[in-house]
Amino acid sequence: MAHFLLRRLAGIIATLIATSFAVFGSVHLAPGDPAAFLLGGRSASPAAIEAIKAQYHLNDPFLVQYVKWVGGVATGDFGRSVQFRQDVAGLILARLPTTLWLVGYATLLILVAGLALGALAALRPGAVDRLVLIGTGVATATPAFVAAIGLISLFSLQLGWLPAFGNGTGFGDRISHLTLPAVALALTFTGLLARVTRASMLEELAREHVEVARSRGIAGTGVIRRHVLRNALGPITTVTGTVVAGLLVSTSIVETAFGLSGVGQLLVGSVTVKDFPVVQAVSLLVVLAFVSANLLIDVIHPLIDPRLSHAKGGSS
Repeated sequence: MAHFLLRRLAGIIATLIATSFAVFGSVHLAPGDPAAFLLGGRSASPAAIEAIKAQYHLNDPFLVQYVKWVGGVATGDFGRSVQFRQDVAGLILARLPTTLWLVGYATLLILVAGLALGALAALRPGAVDRLVLIGTGVATATPAFVAAIGLISLFSLQLGWLPAFGNGTGFGDRISHLTLPAVALALTFTGLLARVTRASMLEELAREHVEVARSRGIAGTGVIRRHVLRNALGPITTVTGTVVAGLLVSTSIVETAFGLSGVGQLLVGSVTVKDFPVVQAVSLLVVLAFVSANLLIDVIHPLIDPRLSHAKGGSS
């Protein structure tokens, strides 16, 4: 396991280096002069343009600029926002709690609803199974922005049950404000997890050892808990880890639709005004979330299924 983790960490570092190079290079691949983008389309004197180039090291060779940027990132310095005239790290940290609350709330909804619906479909073949498949199919095919519009129209404008905009203050008010965004964010991923749970449990239900356990008179709940659900957790855990990382990408749409001042909305606004330091920092953090989630899944899997631990130990 130690050798496996070292290999995975080396792969993560290589991925982050390659990604950081691609993210930083996007500024130079964009058409036009980077200094003009940094000025946001405003006219400026030659002296002001030279000052911008000096501040962002635009006169240096590309590799020199990249090394300086990576060195700053390694120490937590992501540069300075062109739009807000503030440190990028401070901007992200100020908005990160809202995004984490939203992602955490949506993750809870996905786990509860996805696992429950998937298990229900697997254990209740027939009408219940078909109904769950239809519902999860619709949920999976519904984009987050469509779900956001529908939820705002029904629960906020027509029924007036929940607020449609803002972060809220205090625990209760924050939960109230984040409920509709969390549902809109979780809808597609809930359908995905439910279908994966159903398929995984059906596969385990068809195995011979489950039939043997039932023939020995073991209670149905005991069979499901010990022989079906436990063995089905491998694919479910994999999808769950990927989903949680993917939520960070989807927050940009939902936060913009519901007026939440989170990292996703910051990214959308920064792309619009070409605030490259912010775009670079957020993009790199999203990639870090993905690779960290994958590493966490690889660590958890052997704890769920010891057979994977033996396989990895043999391959290392």
